[in-house]
Amino acid sequence: MRNVFLFISRYRTFFTFLILQGVALWFLFSYNRFHRARFLGVANEVTGRVNTQYNKVEDYFELREENRRIHRMNDSLLNLQARNFMRADTSLQLVQDSVPFDTLGHYRRYHFRPATVVYNSVSSQKNYLQINRGSNHGIKDNMAVLSSDGSTVGVVVGVSPNFSQVMSLLHVQQKVNAALKKSGDFGTIEWDGKDPGFLTLRGIPRSIEIKNGDTVLTSPYSFNFPPGYIIGTIAETITDKSTNFYVLKIKPAARFYSLQQVFVVENLQYTEQTTLNQDTRKRIEDPKKASAK
Repeated sequence: MRNVFLFISRYRTFFTFLILQGVALWFLFSYNRFHRARFLGVANEVTGRVNTQYNKVEDYFELREENRRIHRMNDSLLNLQARNFMRADTSLQLVQDSVPFDTLGHYRRYHFRPATVVYNSVSSQKNYLQINRGSNHGIKDNMAVLSSDGSTVGVVVGVSPNFSQVMSLLHVQQKVNAALKKSGDFGTIEWDGKDPGFLTLRGIPRSIEIKNGDTVLTSPYSFNFPPGYIIGTIAETITDKSTNFYVLKIKPAARFYSLQQVFVVENLQYTEQTTLNQDTRKRIEDPKKASAK
């Protein structure tokens, strides 16, 4: 405390000057209309700049919650898209446990659920993601996963009560049915385990006109993915001389290095489709076992 008083005593002249200067400015701005207007203008400018910088800092720390809010809104909008519904066959009597999309009798086929990525890998040959939704939230194996902008990410391969494991497109065992947006020709997307910046599309015939930049979408023939969602764009065309097909290098649309918010997509008719497919294969390809049962 003694040092404080010594400091004030040593610089008392300077402090007295500051006090008198403040009093003089107060009289100047209080009783002179021109100077008061100028002072208020400068004060407002300074206050505005300070508030602008403060809002920028505040917005930065609010980005996570804002992203979640927008993601929930996108989830609602995606669930309303017409491509998630199908028209019922009115020639037969159908029992549906869902509400029609409109008076034309469209029924929901795909349902979107929002989720957050809590783990992600891109550096190995077998990459996975983990999301914070599990069986308690209605997630099941084989559900498709899309990024927040609707680009293809992967497929659910493991589920616990509160979390799910997703096999990324950057996995050497992952194969996804795909189609060219321009022509509709379909093939299979896979990854060679080398460069995470490129996927491979096989099965496109050489008779099709291909250009770099053409869009590749999820195929209508997929049991997991809803049709028409972007997988990527063609970056390079390689002619396989041993076959009549192209080998296309695809730049993925999903930003695997920075995935945060995703959608888990359920095909509400997945069980019916896959069961029919498996039963048909068993009956046709192995008729002896089928007849024995």
